[in-house]
Amino acid sequence: MKIYANRMSTIPKSFIREILKATQDPKVISFAGGLPNPRFFPVKEISEAAARVLRQAGKASLQYSTTEGYLPLRQYVAERYSMKGLKVHPDEILITNGSQQGLDLVGKVFIEKNDRIAIEQPGYLGAIQAFSVYEPQFCPVPLLDDGIDIDILKKTFEKQPVKLFHTVINFQNPSGITYSQHKRVELAKLLAHHGTVLVEDDAYSQLRFEGSDLPSVAGMLGERAVLLGSFSKTVAPGLRLGWVCGKKDVMGKIIVVKQASDLHSNYLSQRILHQYLIDNDVDTHIAQIRRSYKRQRDLMVSLIKEQFPNGTHLTRPEGGMFLWVTLPEGISSLKLFELAIVEHVAFVPGKPFYVNGDGDSTLRLNFSNSDEDRIDQGIRRLARIVKKELAKSK
Repeated sequence: MKIYANRMSTIPKSFIREILKATQDPKVISFAGGLPNPRFFPVKEISEAAARVLRQAGKASLQYSTTEGYLPLRQYVAERYSMKGLKVHPDEILITNGSQQGLDLVGKVFIEKNDRIAIEQPGYLGAIQAFSVYEPQFCPVPLLDDGIDIDILKKTFEKQPVKLFHTVINFQNPSGITYSQHKRVELAKLLAHHGTVLVEDDAYSQLRFEGSDLPSVAGMLGERAVLLGSFSKTVAPGLRLGWVCGKKDVMGKIIVVKQASDLHSNYLSQRILHQYLIDNDVDTHIAQIRRSYKRQRDLMVSLIKEQFPNGTHLTRPEGGMFLWVTLPEGISSLKLFELAIVEHVAFVPGKPFYVNGDGDSTLRLNFSNSDEDRIDQGIRRLARIVKKELAKSK
């Protein structure tokens, strides 16, 4: 008798999680994980918030709670959206165990086996893994410098109905690309015309350190849109708190599957996080992160341009945590990874971000979780290896 469900053969391992095992050696300079810089974790402030919650709320903070999440925290998220011109009611927000759980809940609500799901190419690994559980047909659509290739997305919709489109619209993971205003409007029109559900995964928008904020596409669509957010990048990922935002009908269904999954997210963490948020100047904290990440991005971009051989292309993100490199023809990033890890440098090869097997010459670099000295050392080591491999291929 077969023991395991068929779906287990369709779920890819998290390539990044496997790579991170190889980066535990402190000698390794890692540009692999999507990690915020721990220098900015507000340890003292969270410690004070935890003490205050336990002192003031006591036993109530240790009890079961509602599935939707701690109301004052949901109100806080709604108020932050209103500051950006997006009207959201606290009842339209569900607190989750990070935005990754939001992806799983969305998959449970919307995706049936063999549904056609459009995703960006390269696409976010967390979404690929979460949605793979529900056995869809992935329809990858290439990214251009200003966002999704609308012409190819139109052709994808014209072939057969597409149930859902997933996007990381600001400082995309893995590419760092941000959708232009024009591309956002065109995308909203196209999705509305075809009745396709938008899943706008927006974990990075508060990390903009260049350019101007742009409007949410979910805000243009209303009922057929789900917006995901996270506190992992601005406060601390160890809290494992994010949220799902959507209109009443959608949220009703997402709340049901959340109840079936885990009843509710960690209530004590929610109370502590909210206490931290109301007791501290969070915008000043985020501004400090932005300034540091901009310096780190600038250094990484300048070193790649200076040290890597001709034929190397890279993105220059206006925020977030990643940039994307396309190597000169003939160099495999998987082979490069094997060589680099021997030299104590790690990154993520691009191939796992492509559901159709492409991307062998691409790689993702994380600039947020390294100081300037380690960025300098690590990029110079990588450049030497790339030059050697390029010489061999000629």
